[in-house]
Amino acid sequence: MSTIQPVSDAFARQARYCREHGSPFTARVLHAAARALDRGEPVLRPLAAWPGDPVADALPLRLAGALHGLVLDGRAGELARHYPGGGAEDSDAALWHAAADALRAHPQVLADYLASPPQTNEVGRAAVLLGGFLTIASRIGLPLRLLELGASAGLNLNWDHYRYRFGAVKWGRADGALQLAPAWHGDLPAMAALHIASRSGCDRAPVDAGDPAQCLRLRSYVWADQHRRLCQLDAALGVARRHPVHVEREQADTWLARQLAVPTTGVVTVVYHSIFWSYLSTAERARIVATLERAGRTASAAAPLAWLRFEFADPRQLPSLQLDLWPGPRGLHLADAQAHGQEVFWSGADAAAAALRAPRHG
Repeated sequence: MSTIQPVSDAFARQARYCREHGSPFTARVLHAAARALDRGEPVLRPLAAWPGDPVADALPLRLAGALHGLVLDGRAGELARHYPGGGAEDSDAALWHAAADALRAHPQVLADYLASPPQTNEVGRAAVLLGGFLTIASRIGLPLRLLELGASAGLNLNWDHYRYRFGAVKWGRADGALQLAPAWHGDLPAMAALHIASRSGCDRAPVDAGDPAQCLRLRSYVWADQHRRLCQLDAALGVARRHPVHVEREQADTWLARQLAVPTTGVVTVVYHSIFWSYLSTAERARIVATLERAGRTASAAAPLAWLRFEFADPRQLPSLQLDLWPGPRGLHLADAQAHGQEVFWSGADAAAAALRAPRHG
């Protein structure tokens, strides 16, 4: 098998995922790129020669981000005609011709996007995480000390500044500039008031919500035909500029070890992350888990610890919301949800705890 084939396969796989998750346009772009890779398109040589795992490294999304970025910043007017809202009615071949021309005209843009993994900071996931925060608060009854890993621009550290609607039920700030209204299946957690004691996060490359260039890059990773997600991101960036949060530039494993070195009393420390785990090495994951388990051994009713994560266990299935508590139950499966938070299948802590207590056979 040629070295190109695994890369083009990754593009075809990501294209199928985009189509299944409401982005037929991005699917078109990535399918066209997959065919161009198979043809040996010269402008895609940096991708064809990719030294790592193109799936784990989200290589297709890096290319999609580069192209969308060129459209958003106005540097590729002809390509913009073929993007949603541009007015061109054309074939996949014409779309790819415009894309290839844009990449040839701006080679450094592609190089810049290939140099680092995507930064999505998908704010729709806050609606999924909210169920976890409500569950933690109802079980423990203490203010929340929030520690987010892979926080990017910190948009999901500001989740309590947003409005939420779950059918007829509302939660959050009535004056919030951003409203999230996912399709919710199952019972709702108790919609109690929540108290935030503090909030902070870390990221290898934090995004400054006050920097237009950094915000444009964040916007470019939103799939170009998903206007609602782009509007949500813009609203969340506006909230972040009004309510700035502290995101330190540091690896998650070392940052978390410092944060959990000494138990903090009077609050529940909530370590959380969303669609972040796959970007870590095996060693980094092991160090984070070891830090949490070590801190869990010193946790108490006065200084409890929670680990909330919305991650893929299997890329062929929906990501799930999982919760561990110290002291308390671990391995609680609270929900499954669409990766951008648009649809949530809630099971809740009681059902998850019952499943853990149930006898196992076979």
